[in-house]
Formats: sequence, structure tokens, C-alpha cells
Amino acid sequence: MKMIIITGQTATGKTDLARQYCQKYNGEIVNFDSRQIYKNLDIITGKDIYGKFTSVKKSDGFDIGYYPTELKNLNLKLNINSWLYDIVAPNQYFSSFDYQRIALPLIRHIVESGKTPILVGGTYFYIYHLLYHIETENIKPDWALRQNLVKKSVKDLQMILSGFINQPQAGLNNSDFQNPQRLIRKIEIARSSGLEKKPSLSFSLKDYFKNIDIDFIGIKFKNKNRLTKTITERVKKRIGQGAFDEVENLLKKGFEKNDPGLKTIGYRQIILYLEGKISKREAIELWITKEIQYAKRQLTFMKRDANIKWREI
Repeated sequence: MKMIIITGQTATGKTDLARQYCQKYNGEIVNFDSRQIYKNLDIITGKDIYGKFTSVKKSDGFDIGYYPTELKNLNLKLNINSWLYDIVAPNQYFSSFDYQRIALPLIRHIVESGKTPILVGGTYFYIYHLLYHIETENIKPDWALRQNLVKKSVKDLQMILSGFINQPQAGLNNSDFQNPQRLIRKIEIARSSGLEKKPSLSFSLKDYFKNIDIDFIGIKFKNKNRLTKTITERVKKRIGQGAFDEVENLLKKGFEKNDPGLKTIGYRQIILYLEGKISKREAIELWITKEIQYAKRQLTFMKRDANIKWREI
């Protein structure tokens, strides 16, 4: 069995490369971008998918299905199923455990269909747990606990977590340590296991799939100038495509700024503008800045993974 994983910094062309591999290896795409799992979050997240969504099944309120994207290359037409986009509504919570639980049987389904699973995305947190933390993260959500914890402040959550493990920030970067959703999930895991386990140095996924051959590819920017220029151009393009209208429409539909999906970069900054707290120009500049910072954080964490084979653009 062969599986290809393509990760890396935002705006590096991961999806385009994934489609090239689909043509070469008769593959199907499996998304692991935590922003593109949300329905109705299309322009700002940069969903590059086509065709009509085909729902296959419902799983704990999550909509599992695919987009049958048709690619035309010279005289060749290729239909590529793209999975795990538009899984949840913007006001639904979706954890790395949820991703792992959904992705594993889907990957098996693709393999049994005679296709090659090609995983693509920039959320290393998802792929890390899929590959290395099957046992540790195999802890179901405790909805009663979450309902209680969601009312707590970030400082309260940090204190609660410190009661379970000696180093509550272990495995979390500074941004995650201020993120209530990450803290709640960490408490959930710590409450069930007592202590976090260290990740295995080998692919835990091999315990689930025998004789698996994994190509783990990472794409990064060659330098800071290239990163800044690419992200700036992409943000401006998405503004031209209707990013501000997209946010306004989501709010009109009843979604709120504190919903998980709308806490995403781009949506946050536009909401600040719509609330009259910053100017449109400031919103755009802040959006660009946050995207650049996010890309840098992505690389910081991914570079720790010795299994990734890097390419520069």
C-alpha cells in the first residue's frame, strides 16, 4: 500500500502538487486543512474544489463526502474525488481526535477501492495525531466536560490543566496555550490518561495498515521575501473574490464571531472591521500579518519531524 502526504506552509501550492500525484498514482485527495473542513468558509480559506458535493454518510453530526473534481490535462480527463472538505458547520467544534477517527476508515476505503490516498493540508496538528498518536489520542470527546469547561477563562483552563500534568504547556505553542479549544482538548486527554505519552518515532499508522509505504513531502518558502509577497498577493486576490461579502453573509445567517470556524485568520480581521473597531485597510494589513505569522509557526513545528522530505519554492 502506498500513501502520499503533502504538507507545508500556507500558499505553497500543496493542492496542485497533490493533483499531479493523483494523476500519476491513480489517487484520491484527503484534506487535512483545519480551515477547509468548515462549510460556507470558501473564499478566505481558499478552497480549490469543483463539482457537486456527494454526501456518503453522517458520523456524529459530521458530513462525510467528496467533491468529484474533473481535471483536464491535454487530451486526458481525470476525475479525482476530494474528501474531508465541508465536514462541519462553522459553529461546530472539530478536534484532531475527530479527524483521526474519520480519516482512518476513509483511507482504508480508498485503498480497498484500488486507489492511492493522497493527504494534503497545512494543519500539522491533524496529521501528527494521525501518524503518531493513535493510542494517546484515541480518547472520545467528553461533551459534559466540554460544556462545563467552555465557560471557563483561558487562565482557568491553564490552571485546570496544570492539575493533571506537571508541564501544562508541553506539546502546545504559545498561541495554542492561549487557545481555549486546544486547552479543553488537552484537559480531556490528560483527564483520561493522567499523563501524556511521548510520540513514537515511527509511524503509528503502520500499526493500522500493514506494509504501508509513506511518502511524506513538505513544501516551504525559500526565503521570507517570497513568503510575504505570495501571501500578500493571495489575500488581495481573495478580497477581490468577495472575502468581505462572505463574512457578512455568514453573520447574516446567524453564525457568531466566537464560533470555531469564524475564529479563523481572515474572518477575525474582517469581523473587527465590520464591528467598526478597525479600518478596512487595517483589517487587510492585519490579515496579511497574521497569515505570515501562521506560515512561520507552521514551519517551526513541521521542521521537528525528521520524516518530512522538504522542497523549496
